[in-house]
Amino acid sequence: MSLGTVLLGLLADGPAHGYDLKRLHDERFPAAKALPFGQVYSTLARLERDGLAETVEVAQGAGPERTVYAATATGLEALTVWLTEVEEPAVAAADEMVRKAITSLHRGADAVGYLQRQRAVHMGALRGATARRRAAADLGERIALDHTIAHLDADLRWLEETRERVAAHLQETDRTQGATR
Repeated sequence: MSLGTVLLGLLADGPAHGYDLKRLHDERFPAAKALPFGQVYSTLARLERDGLAETVEVAQGAGPERTVYAATATGLEALTVWLTEVEEPAVAAADEMVRKAITSLHRGADAVGYLQRQRAVHMGALRGATARRRAAADLGERIALDHTIAHLDADLRWLEETRERVAAHLQETDRTQGATR
């Protein structure tokens, strides 16, 4: 997902300043990492540079100046194209927990223990996402949380299957090495 295109999607609802865009992003994508203000403003600068957004007002309030941005016709056109493009399925074979499990196994570290601890962390995240899903009133928030829950569930299945496979492998290795001694 391109942050610029997501910000264009937010600007398609009407002009907004960076603070509002950050808040809207974090509300619409609750399972995503909170968006840093610096990233919002640097992305808006790129959108402006590329002719996809424009400054429509600089509001002076009690606090600092607030620059209000709007999507341009070119920006709305780019958003429309983006919304029609399908995404390739994500392949997470190089995911950090996969790397740790394989490295633990090859190093002779406690791979089973790591997988059990990781499973506990995932279970906590799943419980939290499920509770937020039950409380969510917004359809977009429920959709985002459904996606998060499905991925956590898939990771939990992988963690359990891998823990069982590693444990069986280690038992077989111990049995085989014990027989050759």
